Amino acid sequence: MIPVERRQTILDMVAERGIVSINELTERMNVSHMTIRRDLQKLEQQGAVVLVSGGVQLPGRLAHEPSRQDKTTMAEPQKAAIGRLAASRVQPESCIYLDAGTTALALAQHLTDYEQLTVVTNDFVIANFLLDNSNCTIIHTGGTVCRENRSCVGEAAAQALRHLLIDQAFISASSWSMRGISTPAEDKVAVKRAIAAASRQRVLLCDSTKYGQVATWLALPMDAFDMVITDTGLPEGACKALAKADIPLLLAEWAGTVSA
Repeated sequence: MIPVERRQTILDMVAERGIVSINELTERMNVSHMTIRRDLQKLEQQGAVVLVSGGVQLPGRLAHEPSRQDKTTMAEPQKAAIGRLAASRVQPESCIYLDAGTTALALAQHLTDYEQLTVVTNDFVIANFLLDNSNCTIIHTGGTVCRENRSCVGEAAAQALRHLLIDQAFISASSWSMRGISTPAEDKVAVKRAIAAASRQRVLLCDSTKYGQVATWLALPMDAFDMVITDTGLPEGACKALAKADIPLLLAEWAGTVSA
């Protein structure tokens, strides 16, 4: 059986059963574990499957993005650790972009002592926090207001970003896989793509609980990012896939991390 046939068989088995062990796949196709793992890594890079401990499963589908209120209680320790680690990468006297969301807010909370820092954001909560707690120069994109997420989206926000030169963009996502970041909201796509084009360095800032999920609209492919900052809950398969793609990865340790 040639590689293309093996990978299609893997997809068929996973589609039928939801999750399949590596042992089952090796027995079914009478090949080595190494061969199957290579096939699975290829499929994961394409965003077709997600590697889990001892097996493989289909990506979860995100039909609706949670509200800002719901997000505040999701993966709080991971986001706090990611925000702290990401802040250590911010250079003084630079211009950065903070994407809408609670993970980027966790980063903003560590910028209170930065001097001569310009922060561009489409997020009202981040802008208000920095307004009250920092000396940063703040630029808000404006645009169509998304009430549920307290941010601006759409073409007007994207157009504002196209006129800027950003040193670092910290880009968030509600779902991501090795194919890239995706969203169920079409009006967010233009903003993600505009900031990627306007920035010298693009950093994906996203906790590991969102890995292995996909949504309708592919906003940015993984190769658009210069770095990924997430937490130590990221599956080993994803870590290896990012290494193979030459995308630097920083893992934030948090209180719930299980020591090996």
